[in-house]
Amino acid sequence: MTLTKRIIPCLDVKNGRVVKGLHFESIKDAGDPVELAEKYSNEGADELVFLDITASDEQRKTIKDLVRRVAKVIDIPFTVGGGVKSLEDARNILLNGADKVGINTGAIKNPHVITELMELFGRQCVVVAIDAKRNFDIQKDKNIFSENEKQFWFEVFIYGGKEATGIDVIEWAKKAEKLGAGEILLTSIDKDGTKDGYDILLNREIVNSVSIPVIASGGCGKPDDMVDVFQKSNVDAALAASIFHYQTHGVNGVKMYLKDKQIPVRL
Repeated sequence: MTLTKRIIPCLDVKNGRVVKGLHFESIKDAGDPVELAEKYSNEGADELVFLDITASDEQRKTIKDLVRRVAKVIDIPFTVGGGVKSLEDARNILLNGADKVGINTGAIKNPHVITELMELFGRQCVVVAIDAKRNFDIQKDKNIFSENEKQFWFEVFIYGGKEATGIDVIEWAKKAEKLGAGEILLTSIDKDGTKDGYDILLNREIVNSVSIPVIASGGCGKPDDMVDVFQKSNVDAALAASIFHYQTHGVNGVKMYLKDKQIPVRL
């Protein structure tokens, strides 16, 4: 039996509103999170991701009441991330209606929290979000790639893409899986908001390095971008924001298109 590919709208939330940016900057408003969540659930989204994008940077917790309100209007799996550092943070998110917890900065700062989350809530609840960016400063201990005659490696960034860590993305993905991650949400900062397609190389390398599901994120501007990332990297899911928020395409229409292109999706 062929596993269906998941289509996941993403709500990046700042100050209670859904926003969208370019390379994690130039943020603009995209709507009300509760309204958009309900719309995507009704349109046939497989899952929903809610990221409180400034929680870690502002040293605060995720907006619990907003998570609760979103959870009430949807009937699909729901991942929430932003400002998660501890078991208590994760428990609060799950108690307010989330099915999975996304952790990024908190996991880099304290990797063992991944194992603690897995042991308490189960591997299926733990989504390690990784924000990656190409670094052209070649270093011997990194996985080096070449494209268009340029050499680079992929570096992990934290605090909403504001701080470089010096950590190689491939090594971190492997470590996260070993520690207990059930899934990886992989976002290309280089591609974020550009609408010119996912970073195929990045996604392919991570899929080939781990055995847990990988969600591709960053760069989707049209249904063909999803076709590309599914065909060329074999990710398990494609996450997108702009393509859905600004009414360019509906979730169901995108899934019909993917089905026509022989991508297995649930209709």
